[in-house]
Amino acid sequence: MDILSKARKIESRIARSVDSAVQGFVGTSARQPLEIVQAVLECADQQIQSAGRGRRVFPFNQVVVHVLAPTRAEKAQFEAVAAGPPALRDRMLERLAAAGCAVPHLDVSVTFAARAKPGWLAPEYHVTFDRGAVAQPAAAATAPAAVPRIELSVGAGSAERRSYTFSGTRIDIGRRAEVLDHRQHLIRRNHIAFTDGDEANRSISRRHAHIAYVAATHEYRVHDDGSARGTAVLRRGQTIPVPQGSRGIRLEAGDEIVLGEARLRVKIG
Repeated sequence: MDILSKARKIESRIARSVDSAVQGFVGTSARQPLEIVQAVLECADQQIQSAGRGRRVFPFNQVVVHVLAPTRAEKAQFEAVAAGPPALRDRMLERLAAAGCAVPHLDVSVTFAARAKPGWLAPEYHVTFDRGAVAQPAAAATAPAAVPRIELSVGAGSAERRSYTFSGTRIDIGRRAEVLDHRQHLIRRNHIAFTDGDEANRSISRRHAHIAYVAATHEYRVHDDGSARGTAVLRRGQTIPVPQGSRGIRLEAGDEIVLGEARLRVKIG
């Protein structure tokens, strides 16, 4: 073997050793920040338990996400994604609510590590769940106001039922009862699920909109969840568009919610 061949052989060995060390440190397919966030949400999904009679519970109120971030740049990239909008905690609460779990208090924190530790769920991240004592707020001087009920009836399109009644909860609206991602993992459950079928229903996105109750102002607000055909409120002959990513539009009794070509009539009280 001549000197040039020996040099190439030594160079090849060094390259393989470096590649092996790098792969052992960061893994062969390092996840991006958004992929880590999605994996963390799936971990939370796996902690949901059945409580009987159709009830589902999330038994924890503290979640700590450990993320591999050897450099400041990697830490900043993950912090930017976790901060949102929506923030990681809001994503988790929305995911749990879509699965039918009401979580009154949830702390979600993120810590960073320069190296993955033994026992981590994946080379890039780890998640720990715990349940701690929750500080109880001081008793209010007056009794809280009763939460008004909201009744939503289908005016155009076809859903699993003609009328729905809720009280102070988040209400997800869309096409099909269950929304799955490309890996067939559950993203959310629609409380008002329009069926696949007529043209009006086909104009509704799978994650079309949601209604949230704001306890501070005792009102329901409708939000567009990035639908393809948009969401609006029809009030006394006037059409009020619901902008994506906004605080939503306050609902009043007698309003109609326009979802593509479908409609929901609103009754509050």
